[in-house]
Amino acid sequence: MTMSLGPLLLVFVLGLVVTPSTVAQNDARYIKFLTQHYDANPKGRDDRYCGSMMRKRDLTSPCKDRNTFIHGNKDNIKAVCGENGNPYENNLRISISKFQVTTCSHRGESPRPPCRYRAFRDFRRIVIACENGLPVHLDESIISPR
Repeated sequence: MTMSLGPLLLVFVLGLVVTPSTVAQNDARYIKFLTQHYDANPKGRDDRYCGSMMRKRDLTSPCKDRNTFIHGNKDNIKAVCGENGNPYENNLRISISKFQVTTCSHRGESPRPPCRYRAFRDFRRIVIACENGLPVHLDESIISPR
């Protein structure tokens, strides 16, 4: 009753090949989340801030209707996927603690650049989607209860 190692070795090698691509994809989604929604040390948090940040983050072609920047520490945001978050609707997580945020809303003019934005500053809980312990989506349709 000898067993060939061929099939077992094939499964092991396939596992090694598939796992890094999954991790890399999640890292790419996390990096996109950070690019779109993270600014550790905002300057101004006014209409000019929004215009500048939206351009810097390539969110103006076409003009994005609304985008929220979360200010503070990356580890605190990641913690919403774990101990600093509670389950919320549709596989989302809501933060236990509040975050300083700036929401930039398009003024409703042309959807083509130059885009003009109005800034709204707030200190509130955030609602995010997580994959493998990393935030990958900020649900801006939900303004959480204070």
